[in-house]
Amino acid sequence: MRGAYFLVIYLPKESEITTKGRRFRLRGGYYVYVGSAMNSLEKRVARHFRRDKKLHWHIDFLLKEGELLRAYMIPSEERLEERLSVEVSRYGEPVKGFGAGDVRVETNLYRFDEEPDVILTGILKGLGLKWKRVKSEREAIEFGEKNEARTGES
Repeated sequence: MRGAYFLVIYLPKESEITTKGRRFRLRGGYYVYVGSAMNSLEKRVARHFRRDKKLHWHIDFLLKEGELLRAYMIPSEERLEERLSVEVSRYGEPVKGFGAGDVRVETNLYRFDEEPDVILTGILKGLGLKWKRVKSEREAIEFGEKNEARTGES
């Protein structure tokens, strides 16, 4: 299954995230990461829930420090990452230079003071997209196996 996804991450306190080539000082709070997987959406999202993995992308380094609360899997044959990132940028505080190397936005990571779920579901509904909210590696894989998406399913 192809598509895009949101990761909702809680960072309990200010942290310095060091990736392979950059350092990011992040305040405590909620973060939304916008990503895409044009080969295997369910496997990519499942990977993000795993704690034991090789650190590759910027988001992997943040997930070492923060807690992945949930993911929104958005099946689509269309590349949505950039469009979704622009939409999230209207509400969240951007972390410039974080994880947007292959799109024309400055970041794919946004900070929020409060849990951003109402905003995210509003964006998805407004764009007429289907999605599935998952809270574990197992749920991500099962969603891929069923290959079903229903608008607004929690």
